[in-house]
Amino acid sequence: MIILFDLDGTLIDSTEAILESFHIACERLGFPSPKDEDIKRLIGYPLDYMFAHVGVSKEKVWDFVAAYKEHYRKISKKKTVLLPNAKDTIEEAAAFARLGIVTTKTGRYSRELMEHFGLLHHFEVLIGREDVENPKPHPEPIENAIAMMHPQEGEKIYMIGDTKLDMECAKEAGVEAVGVLCGYGSRDELSCYGYPLFSDALEAIRYLKSISNG
Repeated sequence: MIILFDLDGTLIDSTEAILESFHIACERLGFPSPKDEDIKRLIGYPLDYMFAHVGVSKEKVWDFVAAYKEHYRKISKKKTVLLPNAKDTIEEAAAFARLGIVTTKTGRYSRELMEHFGLLHHFEVLIGREDVENPKPHPEPIENAIAMMHPQEGEKIYMIGDTKLDMECAKEAGVEAVGVLCGYGSRDELSCYGYPLFSDALEAIRYLKSISNG
């Protein structure tokens, strides 16, 4: 079995780092900073989409992304934490499945974070924003991960994520998904896809373990 994990809202909580970096970018570039709740609703999308969606012009959006990243790289480790049960989730999952990460975060920072938490070695692949032309909900991130992992014939593949972007990405890539309610997506948003929903990733992988055991 292959299990692909999203990061933000599924295994980690970097809300504080994201919000602070977003506000700093807006402040530096003289743009009215949006409310925290408006930013949170966009977490999971690429940064250029997030800034464009709050009103930054297309011509300036990459300046904001650069300012965001400049600050984020300074604070990401300090202001990111593992979600409750995330360490147990990864260690239990690694005992019966092959693991990968599929995120819209920058892959470089994602690797640094997971190395910081001492968990990167559990994952065969990590697909970040710079590794794809088309981020979630496009199927390319999952397709790239699968291509790198060379699944055996008949090997089951699952995506675990907390937003509709994860569910849509899995659906378009033709793999099964499991939704978790510990992140940024609501039950109403996730339930319409018809995939199983659990309170967190630990419950999700224990469900998948029960499937793998027949």
